[in-house]
Amino acid sequence: MSKRNIHSALQPFFLSLSITALYVLLILSVLNFVGFQLTFISTVIGAVGVAAGLALSGTLQNFAGGVLILLLKPFEIEDSIRAQGQDGKVTSIQIFYTVLITVDNKTVIIPNGKLFNEVIVNVTREGKRRLDFELKLGYVVDIDQVKQVINNAILAIPEVLNEPVTRVGVTSLELDGMRFTVNVWVQPANYLTAKIALQEKIIKDLATAGVKLPGT
Repeated sequence: MSKRNIHSALQPFFLSLSITALYVLLILSVLNFVGFQLTFISTVIGAVGVAAGLALSGTLQNFAGGVLILLLKPFEIEDSIRAQGQDGKVTSIQIFYTVLITVDNKTVIIPNGKLFNEVIVNVTREGKRRLDFELKLGYVVDIDQVKQVINNAILAIPEVLNEPVTRVGVTSLELDGMRFTVNVWVQPANYLTAKIALQEKIIKDLATAGVKLPGT
Protein backbone atom coordinates (compact mmCIF):
# COMPACT_ATOMS: atom_id res chain seq x y z
CA MET A 1 0.00 0.00 0.00
CA SER A 2 2.89 2.37 0.69
CA LYS A 3 4.44 1.69 -2.71
CA ARG A 4 1.13 2.44 -4.41
CA ASN A 5 0.73 5.69 -2.43
CA ILE A 6 -2.44 4.56 -0.66
CA HIS A 7 -3.45 7.37 1.71
CA SER A 8 -2.15 6.86 5.25
CA ALA A 9 -5.69 7.22 6.64
CA LEU A 10 -6.84 4.25 4.56
CA GLN A 11 -3.99 1.85 5.27
CA PRO A 12 -5.01 0.83 8.83
CA PHE A 13 -8.59 0.21 7.71
CA PHE A 14 -7.58 -1.97 4.75
CA LEU A 15 -5.11 -3.84 6.94
CA SER A 16 -7.74 -4.53 9.60
CA LEU A 17 -10.30 -5.52 6.97
CA SER A 18 -7.85 -7.92 5.34
CA ILE A 19 -6.96 -9.58 8.65
CA THR A 20 -10.62 -10.00 9.61
CA ALA A 21 -11.49 -11.47 6.21
CA LEU A 22 -8.60 -13.94 6.44
CA TYR A 23 -9.70 -15.04 9.92
CA VAL A 24 -13.24 -15.66 8.65
CA LEU A 25 -11.92 -17.65 5.69
CA LEU A 26 -9.63 -19.65 8.00
CA ILE A 27 -12.49 -20.56 10.38
CA LEU A 28 -14.80 -21.57 7.52
CA SER A 29 -12.03 -23.64 5.92
CA VAL A 30 -11.33 -25.47 9.18
CA LEU A 31 -15.03 -26.18 9.75
CA ASN A 32 -15.35 -27.46 6.20
CA PHE A 33 -12.21 -29.62 6.62
CA VAL A 34 -13.57 -31.37 9.72
CA GLY A 35 -16.85 -32.10 7.93
CA PHE A 36 -19.09 -29.49 9.55
CA GLN A 37 -22.12 -28.55 7.45
CA LEU A 38 -21.82 -24.89 6.47
CA THR A 39 -25.25 -24.45 4.87
CA PHE A 40 -26.91 -23.15 8.03
CA ILE A 41 -23.97 -20.95 8.96
CA SER A 42 -23.88 -19.50 5.45
CA THR A 43 -27.60 -18.67 5.68
CA VAL A 44 -27.14 -16.99 9.07
CA ILE A 45 -24.12 -15.03 7.84
CA GLY A 46 -26.05 -13.91 4.77
CA ALA A 47 -29.03 -12.75 6.85
CA VAL A 48 -26.79 -10.90 9.28
CA GLY A 49 -24.95 -9.31 6.37
CA VAL A 50 -28.18 -8.04 4.81
CA ALA A 51 -29.42 -6.65 8.13
CA ALA A 52 -26.09 -4.98 8.84
CA GLY A 53 -26.00 -3.51 5.34
CA LEU A 54 -29.44 -1.95 5.77
CA ALA A 55 -28.61 -0.63 9.24
CA LEU A 56 -25.28 0.82 8.14
CA SER A 57 -26.25 2.09 4.68
CA GLY A 58 -25.59 5.72 5.64
CA THR A 59 -22.30 4.82 7.31
CA LEU A 60 -21.20 2.76 4.32
CA GLN A 61 -22.07 5.65 2.00
CA ASN A 62 -19.91 7.96 4.11
CA PHE A 63 -17.11 5.40 4.07
CA ALA A 64 -17.31 5.06 0.28
CA GLY A 65 -17.27 8.84 -0.05
CA GLY A 66 -14.24 9.07 2.24
CA VAL A 67 -12.34 6.45 0.24
CA LEU A 68 -13.08 8.25 -3.03
CA ILE A 69 -12.05 11.62 -1.60
CA LEU A 70 -8.77 10.21 -0.31
CA LEU A 71 -8.03 8.42 -3.58
CA LEU A 72 -9.24 10.98 -6.15
CA LYS A 73 -8.26 14.05 -4.08
CA PRO A 74 -10.78 16.70 -5.22
CA PHE A 75 -9.31 18.67 -2.32
CA GLU A 76 -6.54 18.25 0.23
CA ILE A 77 -5.78 19.45 3.75
CA GLU A 78 -5.29 23.25 3.89
CA ASP A 79 -7.41 23.76 0.75
CA SER A 80 -10.27 26.24 1.01
CA ILE A 81 -13.50 24.81 -0.38
CA ARG A 82 -17.21 25.58 -0.68
CA ALA A 83 -19.58 22.63 -0.31
CA GLN A 84 -22.91 21.81 1.32
CA GLY A 85 -23.52 25.52 1.91
CA GLN A 86 -20.29 25.82 3.91
CA ASP A 87 -17.13 27.79 3.14
CA GLY A 88 -13.89 27.05 4.96
CA LYS A 89 -10.42 25.55 5.12
CA VAL A 90 -10.03 21.77 5.23
CA THR A 91 -8.26 20.75 8.44
CA SER A 92 -8.91 17.00 8.46
CA ILE A 93 -10.07 14.31 6.02
CA GLN A 94 -11.30 11.22 7.86
CA ILE A 95 -12.82 7.99 6.55
CA PHE A 96 -16.38 9.03 7.41
CA TYR A 97 -16.29 12.82 7.54
CA THR A 98 -14.32 15.95 6.60
CA VAL A 99 -13.63 18.83 8.98
CA LEU A 100 -13.65 22.49 7.90
CA ILE A 101 -12.76 25.65 9.80
CA THR A 102 -14.79 28.65 8.59
CA VAL A 103 -13.47 32.21 8.36
CA ASP A 104 -15.30 33.05 11.61
CA ASN A 105 -13.54 30.13 13.36
CA LYS A 106 -16.39 27.61 13.45
CA THR A 107 -15.70 23.89 13.13
CA VAL A 108 -17.92 22.27 10.49
CA ILE A 109 -18.08 18.47 10.16
CA ILE A 110 -19.49 17.23 6.84
CA PRO A 111 -20.31 13.54 6.17
CA ASN A 112 -18.23 12.32 3.24
CA GLY A 113 -21.20 10.64 1.55
CA LYS A 114 -22.99 13.96 1.10
CA LEU A 115 -19.77 15.84 0.40
CA PHE A 116 -18.59 13.66 -2.47
CA ASN A 117 -22.01 13.46 -4.16
CA GLU A 118 -22.46 17.24 -4.38
CA VAL A 119 -20.65 20.07 -6.13
CA ILE A 120 -17.32 20.96 -4.49
CA VAL A 121 -15.73 24.34 -5.27
CA ASN A 122 -11.99 24.30 -4.56
CA VAL A 123 -10.89 27.94 -4.37
CA THR A 124 -7.27 27.13 -3.53
CA ARG A 125 -6.14 24.61 -6.14
CA GLU A 126 -5.38 27.07 -8.96
CA GLY A 127 -3.19 29.19 -6.70
CA LYS A 128 -4.91 32.50 -7.52
CA ARG A 129 -8.44 33.77 -7.00
CA ARG A 130 -10.22 36.57 -8.82
CA LEU A 131 -11.83 39.24 -6.67
CA ASP A 132 -14.88 40.87 -8.29
CA PHE A 133 -17.11 43.69 -7.13
CA GLU A 134 -19.29 46.38 -8.66
CA LEU A 135 -19.67 50.10 -8.03
CA LYS A 136 -22.72 52.01 -9.22
CA LEU A 137 -22.28 55.70 -10.09
CA GLY A 138 -24.41 58.32 -11.79
CA TYR A 139 -24.05 59.46 -15.37
CA VAL A 140 -22.62 62.80 -14.19
CA VAL A 141 -19.23 61.26 -13.34
CA ASP A 142 -16.25 61.27 -15.68
CA ILE A 143 -15.62 57.65 -16.70
CA ASP A 144 -11.91 58.14 -17.37
CA GLN A 145 -11.43 59.88 -14.03
CA VAL A 146 -13.21 57.09 -12.15
CA LYS A 147 -11.15 54.41 -13.88
CA GLN A 148 -7.93 56.28 -13.08
CA VAL A 149 -8.84 56.61 -9.40
CA ILE A 150 -9.75 52.92 -9.17
CA ASN A 151 -6.57 51.80 -10.94
CA ASN A 152 -4.44 53.93 -8.60
CA ALA A 153 -6.25 52.44 -5.61
CA ILE A 154 -5.55 48.93 -6.90
CA LEU A 155 -1.82 49.70 -7.16
CA ALA A 156 -1.83 50.81 -3.52
CA ILE A 157 -3.10 47.45 -2.19
CA PRO A 158 -0.13 45.08 -1.69
CA GLU A 159 -2.32 41.94 -1.66
CA VAL A 160 -3.37 42.50 -5.29
CA LEU A 161 -1.25 40.50 -7.74
CA ASN A 162 0.28 42.00 -10.88
CA GLU A 163 -0.64 38.96 -12.97
CA PRO A 164 -3.14 38.26 -14.41
CA VAL A 165 -3.86 41.88 -15.30
CA THR A 166 -6.63 43.77 -13.54
CA ARG A 167 -9.74 44.95 -15.35
CA VAL A 168 -11.87 48.01 -14.64
CA GLY A 169 -14.74 49.27 -16.79
CA VAL A 170 -18.43 49.98 -17.24
CA THR A 171 -20.34 46.72 -17.61
CA SER A 172 -23.95 47.84 -17.24
CA LEU A 173 -26.04 50.89 -18.12
CA GLU A 174 -29.20 51.45 -16.09
CA LEU A 175 -31.82 54.16 -15.85
CA ASP A 176 -30.36 55.67 -12.70
CA GLY A 177 -26.67 55.13 -13.37
CA MET A 178 -23.91 52.89 -14.65
CA ARG A 179 -22.10 49.99 -13.01
CA PHE A 180 -18.33 49.78 -12.91
CA THR A 181 -16.92 46.29 -12.49
CA VAL A 182 -13.54 45.72 -10.86
CA ASN A 183 -11.64 42.44 -11.41
CA VAL A 184 -8.35 41.86 -9.60
CA TRP A 185 -6.38 38.73 -8.67
CA VAL A 186 -5.22 37.76 -5.18
CA GLN A 187 -3.91 34.80 -3.25
CA PRO A 188 -6.86 32.80 -1.83
CA ALA A 189 -5.69 33.42 1.73
CA ASN A 190 -5.74 37.20 1.15
CA TYR A 191 -9.17 37.35 -0.50
CA LEU A 192 -11.20 38.96 2.29
CA THR A 193 -8.38 41.24 3.45
CA ALA A 194 -7.81 42.53 -0.09
CA LYS A 195 -11.53 43.01 -0.73
CA ILE A 196 -12.08 45.12 2.38
CA ALA A 197 -8.95 47.20 1.86
CA LEU A 198 -9.58 47.81 -1.83
CA GLN A 199 -13.22 48.78 -1.48
CA GLU A 200 -12.46 51.22 1.33
CA LYS A 201 -9.54 52.70 -0.61
CA ILE A 202 -11.65 53.22 -3.74
CA ILE A 203 -14.50 54.93 -1.87
CA LYS A 204 -12.13 57.26 -0.02
CA ASP A 205 -10.14 58.12 -3.15
CA LEU A 206 -13.28 58.79 -5.21
CA ALA A 207 -14.56 61.15 -2.51
CA THR A 208 -11.19 62.90 -2.34
CA ALA A 209 -11.20 63.30 -6.14
CA GLY A 210 -14.59 64.98 -5.97
CA VAL A 211 -16.49 62.16 -7.68
CA LYS A 212 -20.16 62.28 -6.71
CA LEU A 213 -21.09 59.07 -4.92
CA PRO A 214 -24.61 57.64 -4.63
CA GLY A 215 -26.54 59.20 -1.77
CA THR A 216 -24.27 62.24 -1.51
